[in-house]
Amino acid sequence: MMFEQLGVIGCGLMGGSFALALKRAGLVKRVVGYSKSPSTTERARQLGVIDVEAPSALLAVSGADIVLLAVPVSATEATLKAIRHLVTDNMLVMDVGSTKRDVIDSARRVLREHIGAFVPCHPIAGKEVSGVEHADPDLYTGKQVVITPIERTGVKQLDQAVTVWEALGSKVHQMNPDAHDAAFAAVSHLPHLIAFALMNGITSQDLGGEFLSLAGPGFRDFTRIAASDPKVWRDILLANKQELLAQSQIFQRTLQALELMISSDNAEALEGLIGQASQARAHWRLGAAVPKK
Repeated sequence: MMFEQLGVIGCGLMGGSFALALKRAGLVKRVVGYSKSPSTTERARQLGVIDVEAPSALLAVSGADIVLLAVPVSATEATLKAIRHLVTDNMLVMDVGSTKRDVIDSARRVLREHIGAFVPCHPIAGKEVSGVEHADPDLYTGKQVVITPIERTGVKQLDQAVTVWEALGSKVHQMNPDAHDAAFAAVSHLPHLIAFALMNGITSQDLGGEFLSLAGPGFRDFTRIAASDPKVWRDILLANKQELLAQSQIFQRTLQALELMISSDNAEALEGLIGQASQARAHWRLGAAVPKK
């Protein structure tokens, strides 16, 4: 399978890495890119991430048979509106958003009869740094990509999407969009929320700076994701608000249970709850489920 032209809208880390990976795999002849910031698009061309700079999202799609939307989830609807006049049923259009229900709702509203061309995707990949200069053709290698097709997703497009991601070395999973958003509220969005809150809680204290100077590798690993892009994560947390707040309530209950054991000096119950978490974490491996006790 070879594509004539990839149109990348959003030439940052995710979009740039996809372009480089597709080129390296020999799956595309030409890459046309557009970013809201002209300097980003120009830098992408200088770095060889894209071959041609497009002056608009619409012109990035002109002549493309595969399109990747690598924009913040909150910009999905506006981006689809900008390109919809050139979206055809023969084209493959994918996104890389961390939430899916809101993205799919936008695609239904905007693409209408051409919704079959759109395959919603979520690569479980990224870095704490952003920008096209960090684009990496290996970003998706060995990583999971969740595809959340709907009843109107084209069979051809779905097959193409699976083939493309697998050709880039990704492990593809298919999920229902609502199940996806619930799952990622628990294992991605809530951990980010907690990491942000923890950093803010420490730095808001008078001796916070001193505390941080004493932190070790455990703290470094636990808070790594707090260094993530604020605009990207603002959008993700708001886009998946209902599922995230539900998971936050569950977390608060489990935290309060631990606090209660500590405040009442209930060592046995405290050890039991820690043991439960320790066992679950010890049995967990990336990409594997842990059976509920």
